[in-house]
Amino acid sequence: MARAPKDLVLEHARLVAEIAAHDIAYHEQDAPTISDADYDALRRQLLAIEETYPSLADASSPSRKVGAAPSGRFAKVQHRVPMLSLGNAFSSEDVEEFVGRIRRFLNLGESVPVALTAEPKIDGLSISLRYEKGVLVEGATRGDGAEGENVTANVRTVNDVPHRLKGDVPAVFEVRGEIYMSHSDFAALNLKQEQAGEKIFANPRNAAAGSLRQQDATITAARPLKFFAYAWGEAPMLPAATQWDVVQGFKIWGLPVNPLMRLCSTTAELLEHYRLVEGQRASLGYDIDGVVYKVNEIALQQRLGFVSRSPRWAIAHKFSAEQASTVLEAIDIQVGRTGALTPVARLHPVTVGGVVVSNATLHNEDEIARKDIRVGDTVVVQRAGDVIPQIVSVLLDKRPVASEPYVFPHVCPVCGSHAEREERSSGKADAIRRCTGGLICSAQRKERLKHFVSRLAFDIDGLGDRIIDEFHDEGLISQPQDIFTLESRLGDALVEREGWGESSARNLYAAINARRSIAMDRFIFALGIRHVGETTARVLARAYGSVERLRDAASASAPGNEAWKELISHDGIGEIVAEAITQFFGELHNIEVVNALLDQVTPQAMAAVASASPVSGKTVVFTGALERMTRDEAKAMAERLGAKVAGSVSKKTDLLVAGPGAGSKLKEAEKHGVEVIDEAEWFRRVGEN
Repeated sequence: MARAPKDLVLEHARLVAEIAAHDIAYHEQDAPTISDADYDALRRQLLAIEETYPSLADASSPSRKVGAAPSGRFAKVQHRVPMLSLGNAFSSEDVEEFVGRIRRFLNLGESVPVALTAEPKIDGLSISLRYEKGVLVEGATRGDGAEGENVTANVRTVNDVPHRLKGDVPAVFEVRGEIYMSHSDFAALNLKQEQAGEKIFANPRNAAAGSLRQQDATITAARPLKFFAYAWGEAPMLPAATQWDVVQGFKIWGLPVNPLMRLCSTTAELLEHYRLVEGQRASLGYDIDGVVYKVNEIALQQRLGFVSRSPRWAIAHKFSAEQASTVLEAIDIQVGRTGALTPVARLHPVTVGGVVVSNATLHNEDEIARKDIRVGDTVVVQRAGDVIPQIVSVLLDKRPVASEPYVFPHVCPVCGSHAEREERSSGKADAIRRCTGGLICSAQRKERLKHFVSRLAFDIDGLGDRIIDEFHDEGLISQPQDIFTLESRLGDALVEREGWGESSARNLYAAINARRSIAMDRFIFALGIRHVGETTARVLARAYGSVERLRDAASASAPGNEAWKELISHDGIGEIVAEAITQFFGELHNIEVVNALLDQVTPQAMAAVASASPVSGKTVVFTGALERMTRDEAKAMAERLGAKVAGSVSKKTDLLVAGPGAGSKLKEAEKHGVEVIDEAEWFRRVGEN
């Protein structure tokens, strides 16, 4: 496998960091800084690099992530089967490539038919409904894909959701689909809200999500929510062998399914149905943002399996973005937890695709210079989904005579420290300018604290952005460990503060204390290590078993030594990520923070996946030619059975599965005394002969 050039490695790392920052803004802070179309463009750049150099597609890559954490307002529900998101296609060529990837993965020739279903992608809120003996017992939101919110009482009020399924149904069956609101019901709800002097919703999707997440189920009952079923989660017994037939069976059980779902036998038929649905989009009466394609045969779906973020057997073919023009009134600079200076355009409010927007992403100073964007310009903005849009272009004929080019600041607007662009090995400057102030920069300290308590990290309800800002500015919280000593230092005095009372103070202390025991992967993610997202945190948690062991191993790590080799041997940990982890644990003040936290918090080791599997928890490496399955299929199978798949052999490797032509990895296995088996023995051992 070709090694990626250094400049592409750095470009990949930059994209990972930028996308991760946008994920945090959207999923954790509910304050996105990039449009759906622009976000997708960044992901396409990332995937283009990863397709050329697959070794870069490690666990830190956003291509292996999904969803947002539960809000904390409802009880948590652990999904028995993860609720993943879908990959995206934006052109007919993308769809053709998707079908081609399926054929290559399964080693199917062009003459072998591969049927797929096609259905509208509803722009609503994903929901999982658990039925036991045909009776609805639980409703849960997707959350972060592994853990959602228990909204059972609320979902029972949705008229389209049957409390009991009809006919002969399995003992246990989780139906999955989308809660949404029609255009007419949305307009009527907003009129009612306006007359009552209450919140006006931006679009039907927000209205549906807000309505389902009410603490008072009677409010949800008064909202006109609807439901479409299209998939399933835990289902020990399926009523049919294909996607099409199972969904048609939903109708017999009394579940609503979308009438525009079609069964297609060729790529041409998929694209024809896409154009048909797109043409009907405006008259459907509810929002859709694309068409979803799924492999029809469930047996093939199981063989194809999943990547970290999405199933290999499904994709969403997105519709094009919508545009409008408005005036750029100002450019603000925001400082993130890693010191990144991010420019945000403040726009004269304009309606784009039915949503009023007043902010837009500007990415970085190179993007501003390339498009010559100036304050006072009339600009074309574009959005595709309920997020902050991007600026597509400037209408030069409307530019004010006295306008001047925008000068990007070279000092941090918060602390006054110098802001610089790191130089890459290629000699080019990094796209992001960063404040060099580090922990002396209050903006960075605050953002790190906000990240620490965010939904995917410690998820401490009651410590929102405003409270973090307030407590930090008053010196009550300057480091994460200060959160856990707040009660002992403030005690009842919190009640006396403006805006606080006995109930709110008690709830905050309870929320903090509830997090004194936390999953190890959340603990690691909360530390804010550069390039370490939630997926990489899970890899580290499973690989090292305890924070202390990770701390000691990473502190001892240096390029080329044994600790370094162990670190990069784990699937998904490349050199860029390993360097970031090593640097973090190589700084004394970070070790002090970790140790102080461990005095207050007990991280819990992650449970193994598929614990009954004979290879669960083992580190497996595949090498040589495999005859019964492709390499990707082998990796997916091993991960499904709870094994860790590594790309190289080390003394930590438990098993090497070697096919014909095995070379250096076989020699390494012999050197380290690793057990070596062939493909046939692998299937026998895992019980899938």
